[in-house]
Amino acid sequence: MDKEVMYQLSYGLFVLTSAAGGRESGCIINTACQVTSQPNRISIAVNKANFTHGLVKESGQFNLSILSQSAGFDTFRHFGFQSGRETDKFAGYGACRRAANGLYYVTEGTNGVISARVEQSLDLGSHTLFIAGVEDLKLLSGEPSATYAYYQAHIKPRPQAPAASGGKTVWRCKVCGYVYEGEELPEDFICPLCKHPASDFEKVTL
Repeated sequence: MDKEVMYQLSYGLFVLTSAAGGRESGCIINTACQVTSQPNRISIAVNKANFTHGLVKESGQFNLSILSQSAGFDTFRHFGFQSGRETDKFAGYGACRRAANGLYYVTEGTNGVISARVEQSLDLGSHTLFIAGVEDLKLLSGEPSATYAYYQAHIKPRPQAPAASGGKTVWRCKVCGYVYEGEELPEDFICPLCKHPASDFEKVTL
């Protein structure tokens, strides 16, 4: 089985934001799509390890900012490589506004925002699938949306190779470029930067 085939699927990229219990946060997700048009509904799949997952589950509402090709890597670093449990991601963050539902959405490097309210949820083990009714839509720009493939090719920085080489084996995260040194990568390893699993690492000999 060639797991690389999964990377051929066309994913969009989004900043999911929500609030509950006096806390606000956001995270990067890549699984969102329209499921019905009458009435207008979308689905999102959110990793349970993300702090934002708990906010959506508790409040039942969220905003989905659609990332465009003008998005910089700093947006991915800000919302994807740190946890809302330890960091207030909106403290001092200027590229955001509040939608009519009172939740933040991202205004920089985005082309639209969807405000939605959860109608159903399905436990998928590592993730929860939320089905939500669309309550508001706002067009922010005409810039094309950033796909996962576009992120890999044009937004994610290229990892810097060490100055010296000599047959050393490392494992490199395909998502953010983090490097783990060692002959074998533990099966349960989680990237400390972007939180992706061992299956998203590639073996590299330097």
